[in-house]
Amino acid sequence: MHAKSTAPPRISLMASGELRDALTAVEEGKGPAAIAALMAIDSESWRAIEHRLTSVIGSDLRELLLAAVERETDQSTLA
Repeated sequence: MHAKSTAPPRISLMASGELRDALTAVEEGKGPAAIAALMAIDSESWRAIEHRLTSVIGSDLRELLLAAVERETDQSTLA
């Protein structure tokens, strides 16, 4: 009988590029491009991203994206 691995899932190189592209698109206000990039991320990489975000900053990607949009909205109303 094989023991189940307890190693956290890994983020693939492709998924890290897609996440970078999604975050760049959010920063540039390109919502559809951000969504497309996020949807291209494989499920194992998603689990790894969630695990890493939770352990490093105590939040998930959805909360971070909503906070980024909120900050952008707040800054644009101040200008």
